[in-house]
Amino acid sequence: MTFIALSSGALHFAENLEFGVANLIPVDPFDLIIFGGSGDLAMRKLLPALYHRHNDGQLPAGSRIISVSRTPMAREQFVLLVRKAIEEHANAGAPGDAWHAFAERLHYVDVDALAPQSWDSLRDLLEGHEEKIRAVYMATPPSLFGPIAQGFAERGLMSPDMRIVLEKPVGRDYPTAREINDAVGRCFPESQIYRIDHYLGKETVQNILALRFGNSLFEPLWRREVVDHVQITVAEQLGVENRIDFYDDIGALRDMVQNHMLQLLCLVAMEAPSSLEDDAVRDEKLKVLRALRPITQNDAHTSTVRAQYQAGAVDGKAVTGYAEALGRQSDTETFVAIKAELDNWRWSGVPFYLRTGKRLAAKHSEIVIQFKPIPHSIFSESSFTTRPNKLSIMLQPNEGVKLSIMAKQPGPGGFRLQQVSLDLSFAETFGATYPDAYERLLIEVLRGNPALFMRRDEVETAWQWIDGIHAAWQARGQQVEAYFSGSWGPTQASLLLDREQRAWELGT
Repeated sequence: MTFIALSSGALHFAENLEFGVANLIPVDPFDLIIFGGSGDLAMRKLLPALYHRHNDGQLPAGSRIISVSRTPMAREQFVLLVRKAIEEHANAGAPGDAWHAFAERLHYVDVDALAPQSWDSLRDLLEGHEEKIRAVYMATPPSLFGPIAQGFAERGLMSPDMRIVLEKPVGRDYPTAREINDAVGRCFPESQIYRIDHYLGKETVQNILALRFGNSLFEPLWRREVVDHVQITVAEQLGVENRIDFYDDIGALRDMVQNHMLQLLCLVAMEAPSSLEDDAVRDEKLKVLRALRPITQNDAHTSTVRAQYQAGAVDGKAVTGYAEALGRQSDTETFVAIKAELDNWRWSGVPFYLRTGKRLAAKHSEIVIQFKPIPHSIFSESSFTTRPNKLSIMLQPNEGVKLSIMAKQPGPGGFRLQQVSLDLSFAETFGATYPDAYERLLIEVLRGNPALFMRRDEVETAWQWIDGIHAAWQARGQQVEAYFSGSWGPTQASLLLDREQRAWELGT
C-alpha cells in the first residue's frame, strides 16, 4: 500500500523520485512581497519556509524577499529579527554560509497600506524589476486585502507575470467574503488570485487523492453501501495564545471548519476528477460543498456542539481558561463538533462527524473511514468481538495511513480473532524529509500553479453553509458548553455520536 502524492503541485517538488529522494527543481527569478512581513505568520512560517527552499537550491540568484510592514525599521534590524526566527523555527541548526546568502535576499520597507504617500519606497524598490515573477503575499487582516490590491493597481506596480496570495480567512462570513473577493477581483483576474489553506499543502492530505484514485482496492468501497460513517478530527493542545483578540471575533467554526475541515471533507467525499488539472479538482470539491445539507434552527442542537475551554492541565502543566485569558466573559467557541450530511447518491445516509478544538488532550489530526460491520459472523464470539474495518489517515503529528482488519491469532487453542493494523508511516517508508505545507505552497505560487489553492466559488459556498450554522445558533440561543483544558472536549460531543451507537475513535 505504498503511494506518493500525485497532484500536479507535488510533481513540481518531485519530478523524479528515486529511493525516496526528491529532485527539487528551481523556480524562475522572482520578487516576493510579504505584507505583514514582520508579523507572527511571516516569522514563524513564511520566512523559515523560504530559508529551507533556499538551502535546497530552489531559489535562483537575483530573487528577492521584500517584507512590508507599517513599523519603521532599518534593514539591518529586520535581518537580525529574521535570523532569530530562523534559529527558532527553521530546524536548520546554527546559521552559516547558507544564512548569509539568504540574508542578501532580504529587504524591508515600511508602508501603510491605507496611506498613498507611504508607497513610494516600495515603488522605488520594485521599479526596473518588471521582468521577474512578482508575487504579493497578504499576511494581514482580511480588511486590508482589497486596499493592498488596489494600491498595486493605482500606483503602477502591476507586472506582466504577477499573482496575489490571500491568507485565510477570506472574510468572516459570506457577505464580507464577497466584498473582499470583489475588491481584489477588480485589480487581479481570478487566475492570479491564490487563496491559501496550508492544509492543502500537507503531504498526507495530497495523498488522499493518491489513496483513492491511484489504487483499485479502495474506490469500489468508497460509498454509502460500505462506509458506515466518516470522522475528521483536528485537535490542538495550544490555546489561542496571542491571537485572542482576533480569535474572539472569529471562533472555531469560522477559524477551522470553514476552511481546513471542509477542504478535508471535500477531498474525502468528492468524485474522481477528470484529471489533476486545477479546475478539474476544484470543480469536484465545489460539488461536495453544494451537496452539504444545511443545518437549521430545528436540528442545530442535535447536529452541532459548541464549547469553550476552561482552566485545566495540558501535559501536566496548569493552564488558564479562555475567559481568564481574554479578561472577560465571552460566548466565542473554541471547540466545535458537527454532524454533516451530503445529499448526493454516493454519500446519502452516511454522516461525516467533524471535530476541532483548542486546549485538547493532544495535538492530533486524523481522518477515519469507518466501514460497516460484516453482515453475518461465522465465528464464535464467546472470547472476542468482531470489529468493523476502518481506514485511518493521520495528518499530524505523524503522517501515515493505517488499515485495521481482523486476523487469526497464531497458535493452537481454537480460532481466535484479533484486530490488527497494516501501517504505512511516511517517515519510515520514504526515509526522506519533504517540504512542509508552507514551503510547498510558496513554491507553487511562484510556479503559477493554482491546483492547491481555493477558488472563489469554493470559499463563498463554504461560507454560506457556515453562516447557516451561525444563524441557527443565534435563532436557538444555543449556549456555549464548557470543557476542561487537557480533555477531549465536552460530554455533548460524545453524545453527538453516542445517540447513534457510535463513538469517536480518538479520545472520548
